[in-house]
Amino acid sequence: MIQLRNLERYYKSGFQKSWVLKGINLDVKQGEFITIMGDSGAGKSTLLQIIGMLDAANKGEYNFFDEEVHRFNEKKRTELYKHYIGFVFQAYHLIDDLTVYENIETPLIYRGIKSKERKPMVAELLDRFNIVAKKDLFPDQLSGGQQQLVGLARAIIGKPKLLLADEPTGNLHTKQGEEIMQLFKELHNEGMTIIQVTHSEKNAQYGDRIVHLEDGYVREDKNVNELLERN
Repeated sequence: MIQLRNLERYYKSGFQKSWVLKGINLDVKQGEFITIMGDSGAGKSTLLQIIGMLDAANKGEYNFFDEEVHRFNEKKRTELYKHYIGFVFQAYHLIDDLTVYENIETPLIYRGIKSKERKPMVAELLDRFNIVAKKDLFPDQLSGGQQQLVGLARAIIGKPKLLLADEPTGNLHTKQGEEIMQLFKELHNEGMTIIQVTHSEKNAQYGDRIVHLEDGYVREDKNVNELLERN
């Protein structure tokens, strides 16, 4: 599904290059649940944004379902993102002046899906996430956990092939975080491919593999069970 080859990301300042990612090689099979871990500044979020087509590498190859993303311009990447990828952010990134219903509906509008088709799709997720009673509220009227439920519903409303999550429980209480991770587990069991960035060892255990980044390099890429046995 995803092949990254010799991926590099750096920022230039005069004649100097500041490396964020260097020599990244990674394969992701359809249906996998992968966790990216590492210290602050290791390049985790940058790697996730490149995979999510919100950023581009300076060098290297990125193939997504045999599409050569590294050859795409920003407009073409955005089009691919809209149809195949859902993104969940630590800070929720909901639209403040839209209701819960409207926030969840937004990706479908961007894709040109008609209103009569959108309504049952939104209703299904409101029901699944037990937020029907919140549908007419605005983000600032919700708890952090409720906002993240809305963010997750928005991310999966278009039935993406790939779900990306950047510290999805970072701003949540323990119980709220567990609720979100259980939903990720359900989605994974239903066949969705998930890549999450997290500092939480507990959250990492929901997945199949853990990829450890260190100073922009892949230091380790191991099966979760293998790591648990080792520890």
